[in-house]
Amino acid sequence: MNIQQHISLKKYTTFGIEARTSFWTQAETTQDVLSALEFREKNSLQMMILGGGSNILLTQDFAGLMVQNNLKGIRSEVFSSNEVLVEVSAGENWHSFVQHCIANDWGGLENLSLIPGSVGASPMQNIGAYGCEIKDTFYSLRAMDIQDGSIQEFDAQQCKFGYRESIFKHEVKGRYIILSVKFKLSSKDHQIKTSYGAISQELEKMGIHNPSIRDVSNAVIAIRKSKLPDPDVIGNAGSFFKNPVVENSIVEKIRSTNPQVVSYPAGENHSKLAAGWLIEAAGWKGFRRGDAGIHALQALVLVNYGNATGKEIWQLSQDVVDDVASKFGVVLEREVNIV
Repeated sequence: MNIQQHISLKKYTTFGIEARTSFWTQAETTQDVLSALEFREKNSLQMMILGGGSNILLTQDFAGLMVQNNLKGIRSEVFSSNEVLVEVSAGENWHSFVQHCIANDWGGLENLSLIPGSVGASPMQNIGAYGCEIKDTFYSLRAMDIQDGSIQEFDAQQCKFGYRESIFKHEVKGRYIILSVKFKLSSKDHQIKTSYGAISQELEKMGIHNPSIRDVSNAVIAIRKSKLPDPDVIGNAGSFFKNPVVENSIVEKIRSTNPQVVSYPAGENHSKLAAGWLIEAAGWKGFRRGDAGIHALQALVLVNYGNATGKEIWQLSQDVVDDVASKFGVVLEREVNIV
């Protein structure tokens, strides 16, 4: 394991923010992870695990050991006549893994195509898009306890999945390093999901009426590319805010003066509001302050046009939160992890 000092993290996060870490290493094996734990313990350091860097905003330098999870490998086994268990190491690129599944005709993850980041981050965030979430196909994960180096397995119930939530974001935040994730996917008779968002319209545009999982993936990719900025071109972390779940009475109050408000049922007495609509309706879409801005095509995405600092991006997000709360009585919650 190679430990480096005073490393810039700009190229390791999709926001492209200039920040540095006191110590840096990449873990390519489980032994590397154990060695990182030993180094941290010996030097009394804070430690942070970095995956694809796609869901983090650095507002300051990190005075500790940053470990990039670079564990690789994909393994599969037959689970039933119609299902396969696929275990994938945490350092694998998420979109590449989804495409690997499609190439092997394993269904269930195609709606989650082109989501940036690593596999290890997917259950932490319970990532989701176009009517699907990780919890729908999740089977289990293996994680190392940084306190004693022991390896534990978590099933779906133990992960306590919620909307962009899991136990790893709250009760045990920072305690475990995810090593691998196991998914239960279909191997035939796939359940195609095209009713959410613009997937059906995109398939219609493509002239496809009996879509395969590959067709659904291609449609999702086309939609995401048309709406979301490429992090290699403009620094961003995808959707910055969660869609807030509120009581129906709040939605009706907003609808009384804004009949075009976008919402979805979320239980008997609650609805999920489109955070992007709230931000756009408040007048923030396309706003720019220096190099910190809100994307012109998707109000959910905060962007770094070049040299914005993490604090500038954070302050812009706080201004949006305050303004939306003032105008609509809804407090937005950040989806991106703030460091």
